[in-house]
Amino acid sequence: AWKGDWPLATKSPLVGGHEGAGVVVGMGSAVKNWKLGDLAGIKWLNGSCMNCEFCMHGDEPNCAHADLSGYTHDGSFQQYATADAVQAGRIPAGTNLSEIAPILCAGVTAYKAIKTAELKPGDWCCISGSGGGLGTLAIQFAKAMGLRVIGIDGGAGKEKLCLDLGAEKYIDFTKTKDIVKDVIAATDGGPHAVINVSVSERAIDASVNYVRPTGTVVLVGLPAGAVCKSEVFSQVVRSVKIKGSYVGNRCDTAEAIDFYVRGLVKSPIKVIGLSELPMVYDLMEKGEILGRYVVDTSR
Repeated sequence: AWKGDWPLATKSPLVGGHEGAGVVVGMGSAVKNWKLGDLAGIKWLNGSCMNCEFCMHGDEPNCAHADLSGYTHDGSFQQYATADAVQAGRIPAGTNLSEIAPILCAGVTAYKAIKTAELKPGDWCCISGSGGGLGTLAIQFAKAMGLRVIGIDGGAGKEKLCLDLGAEKYIDFTKTKDIVKDVIAATDGGPHAVINVSVSERAIDASVNYVRPTGTVVLVGLPAGAVCKSEVFSQVVRSVKIKGSYVGNRCDTAEAIDFYVRGLVKSPIKVIGLSELPMVYDLMEKGEILGRYVVDTSR
C-alpha cells in the first residue's frame, strides 16, 4: 500500500497498520463470545466471507473477498480501529500489548511458513532475512519447534541478534563470496527447508540452489515484480519443493499467540509514537531495522 507496487487494489484514503493489539470498547449487536474490556488483536486478514471453499477449509487468507487491514480496510495506526469479530485474535488478559502486536502478523506469518515446510525436530531450517521483523520471530519459532536454525542477513548488529535469539549459525550475505557453497557447508548438505522472508529476488534464487535435496523452499517475502527461478532438471532430480505461504488462519493465530504466552517467542521491539512513523519508514527502506517497531497511538 505504501509504495503501490503490489498487483492488488487498495482503498484511498487509507489508514495503515496491519497488526495491532488493543481493548474492546464497542461491539456490533450480533457479536457473540466477546465482551467489553477483552483484549483483541487486529491481523492482516481483517475479515473473510467464511462461506467459500477456502474459508471452509481453513484457508481464509485465500478468500477472494478477504478484507485486509491497512490495505483494503483502515488499519491500526489510529486510536480506534475495527475488526471482524470472527477473525480478531484473542489475547489473554494481562498481556503486554506492545509485545504481542508483532505476533499478530509477523509472528503468525513466520509460524505458518515453518509449518508449511513440514519439518521434523533436528532438521536444519534456514531463515533468509533473519534479522528483520519476521526473521527474528521465525528463528524463535523454529528453535521452539526443535529445529536447527541458520540465519542469513546482512548489516550491522544482525549476526549477534540472530545468534542471541537461537540461531546455531549465521551467514552475512554481504561478506560471503559464494553463499550457496557456504550454506551447504554450514548445514552438512543444505538446509531441509528455507523460509524466505527477505524482499530480495537474488536471495530467493540462491535458496533454490542451496536447499537440501528433497527439501522445501517456502516463499513469504514479496519483492515487487520478483520471479522465482528454478532450473527444471535440477528441481526434478533433487526433488525440491517450492511453496508459497501467506499469513495464517485463526488456528495458526491462536497457536502463535500461545507460543508467546508460554515465553517461547518474543519480538525484539522498539516502541514509538505515531509522529515518528516517517522515520521508521525511512529506516525500513534502507534495511536498517533490527526486529520490529511498535506504534503506541496514545503517544
